[in-house]
Parts: sequence; C-alpha cells; structure tokens
Amino acid sequence: MLEDGMGFADEHLIPLVDEGLGNSAYLVDLGNGRALAVDAARDLRDLRAAATRRGLTVAFAADTHLHADFLTGALQLAHDDGATVLASAAGRRAFPHTPLGDGDEVDLGGLTLRALATPGHTDEHVSFLLLDGARECGVFTGGSLIVGSAARTDLQGADRAEELARAQYRSLQRLTKLPDTTAVWPTHGAGSFCSAPPGAERITTIGAQKTANDLLAAPDEDAFVRRLLGSLDSYPVYFDRLGEINRRGPALLAAAPGLDPLNPERVRALLANGGYLVDARPIDEFAAGHIPGAISNPLRPAFATWLGWLLRPDVPLVFVLGPGQDGADLAWQCAKIGYDRLAGQLAGGMNAWRANGGPVETIELVTADRIGTRPVLDVRQTAEYTAGHIPGAAPRELGNLAADGQDAVDGSVVMCGHGERAMTAASLLARHGARELAVLAGSVSDWAKVTGRRLEDGS
Repeated sequence: MLEDGMGFADEHLIPLVDEGLGNSAYLVDLGNGRALAVDAARDLRDLRAAATRRGLTVAFAADTHLHADFLTGALQLAHDDGATVLASAAGRRAFPHTPLGDGDEVDLGGLTLRALATPGHTDEHVSFLLLDGARECGVFTGGSLIVGSAARTDLQGADRAEELARAQYRSLQRLTKLPDTTAVWPTHGAGSFCSAPPGAERITTIGAQKTANDLLAAPDEDAFVRRLLGSLDSYPVYFDRLGEINRRGPALLAAAPGLDPLNPERVRALLANGGYLVDARPIDEFAAGHIPGAISNPLRPAFATWLGWLLRPDVPLVFVLGPGQDGADLAWQCAKIGYDRLAGQLAGGMNAWRANGGPVETIELVTADRIGTRPVLDVRQTAEYTAGHIPGAAPRELGNLAADGQDAVDGSVVMCGHGERAMTAASLLARHGARELAVLAGSVSDWAKVTGRRLEDGS
C-alpha cells in the first residue's frame, strides 16, 4: 500500500513506462491545465498522448540526472511547449535551464518541487521531492533509490565505481529519513541495465523499501558497497556516449522521424559504402531467408537497446521490415538513443529483393530436442548463464560479439532466453564468417524439459 503517496499518485500522477529500456517517466497534473514532466525521453509520444487526454500543457520538465540510456526530451518540451527545464546545477548543462542546488525549491503553482542532492548513479544526480504544503507527497528518485535496489555506479568508469557507490550509500541514507508513507517514483525499473532487479513493481514507498530492499539492509557502508558492486553486470556501450550528449542538449526534432523507401539498387549502394543492414523481422522470417550480411534485431521493446549496444551511430542504417511492422515505431526507437542516420527501409521488403535477383541466406532454427552433440554458444548475460545453463555451453554475451565474433565455432547452436538475442548473435557471427550455425527456438528450460537433464549453475 502506498497510502498517502498512492492517494496523490492516483489523482495527479501518470507513470509512463518504456518497457524496452525498463524506465519510467512521469507526468504530474498541476491543475489549471499545466503539467510537470519528470525524466521524459526524446520519444514523447506517450507523454503527449497522456497530456492531451487531460488537456495539459507541460510547463516544467525536470531531469534527475544526465541520462545514459536515452536522450532527454526536456529540451524538446522547452522548444515545443515553452516548458521550463529543471536540473542539477552540478550538471553544467549547455542549454537554457533552471539550475538547482541542494535544497532549492521551485513553486509549481500550489505544489513545490525541492531538489535533493543524491549523487551516486551519476555525480550530479538529484532527486525531486514533491511537496503539498508541508506534506511530502512523493520523491522522484531517478537512479538513486529504486524498487529493491539502487542504480549502478560504474557509468563514470570502473575506477570510480566504488567512490560513487559510497556516495550512493549516503544518498540512500538521506532518502530513508523521509516519512515512511512518502511515495518513491524511480526512473529505472525492471528491464533497465542500470542495475534494476527483476519484478513488476515500479513505484514503492520509503517504508516498503526499508523493509524489502536488500541494499538498505546492509549493516554498514562497506557491506552496501560490496553488495552493490557485486550485483553489476555489463551494460550497453552506447551508455558511454549519451550523458555528454544530454549535457550539451540533444538535437531538436523538427518532425517525427521516419524511414524513406529504398529500392534494391539503392540498398546495395549503401551497403557497398559501409552502411549497415538491420533486419527487424521476427526470427522465423529472418531464418527462412535474409540478405547476406544483415544483422537480425527483431522489432520489439528491446530493439533500441541492442541497436545501441551493437552498431555505431555514425553510419547509415538500412532496415528490412515485414508485413504489418511499424516503420515509425522503429524510427522513434532509434531516435530516443540518438541514432538519426536512418537511410531508409527496403521498399517491398524481401519480396522486392528476391524479385530483383538479390542473394538470400538462411539460418537453421532448431528445437531443444535437435541440439544433439553440437557445441552450444550461450549469449545471455552472465547472471542468466550462472543461474542455469546447458552443461558444456560456452558463455559469450551478445554485447561482446561485435568485437570478438570471429572466434565463433562453425556448426554451433546459439541460444538465449527466447531466441531473439540468439538470432542477433548468429547474424553477427555469420558476418564474421561462421558457417552452419543454428539458433535454438526456445530456452534452457525447454532443453531441460525435453532431455530430462539438470541445468548447471555457476560459471
């Protein structure tokens, strides 16, 4: 139960969840047709739809930190809606905003927003305490206190991870001094690579976290640091770029991004000049026939994460889509992480390519009962692998394959949790020259069920 905080949230606050990035933005109805947006991403479609439904104009856009996993939408809201951007003074943003120091307050017109310095996830991180008079309605904690954990502290480099983890400890201690009934509205949630644990809950209360958050149960600072740093896994390489882009201010979008139609000849020319071809169709369609050299990245909520992890943003991108797939959604997913060099999509899809005489390659899809004695390459995250894997399977995270895919073993069966990451991996390996690859259509649980054998755990 969120008690006082939930009562406020039900009436005035709209969480806007990006399932792909595992993040939440928030729209707060301030009354009189005005709204506050917190941690809005560059893809503002859901936020604008929510504002329109309530007849709201965004008057304030607050960012808790220099985001690493998406481009901020605050600057676009300032341009389009006249919103006042609120952010930490320590962030040294290079565009017009209201810089806030610890304890500074902003009158929202009946409600008050108070900045609380909570460094750790980033140096300049602030939380925003929302006050109704003297009552603490809730706190936007960004990448500080999150449901069941605290956000990672290694985004400024491994050499600073411990220093920032200690800062994170002090920030969480500060937040837990708020009343237990105070609602906690974090940005990062399940599915985020910013160290969020699995789970369906995305908002909580201070009191609930005092009871259930393992990090808050650490007996002292050193134990907290060990637990937090010990929980960190790899993260997408594009995280290293976006913080600085957000500090300078992302380019404004004059219109919604989209994909121009390209004929097969134009696609060939772009690829010959160093462009990448991304095939966004479902894995069964990709397996049945794709353009040689294409990288499989099925259009789904996680599309942007893997695009940003595996491909550079400074080369033209050509896409293959299947019937019914939304090119506008794909273009928005690219835009929210700063991938703006979209050459377009193959007009007519694979039918047009085949009709033009273009070559086609296939990759075998296999079920768990058909792996046999073939070597298995497991491309899941390390934590997933250690929790349970096929005996003898070689671990190789998908995020590393762009650099070392040339070491793949011909004839391998590539596997992940469902098949999408495995097909992406197989397509990358094929680009590096691997042959006779197959992809497991299923999971390790399917293998255990079919074979009756136990999974191995550990590394």
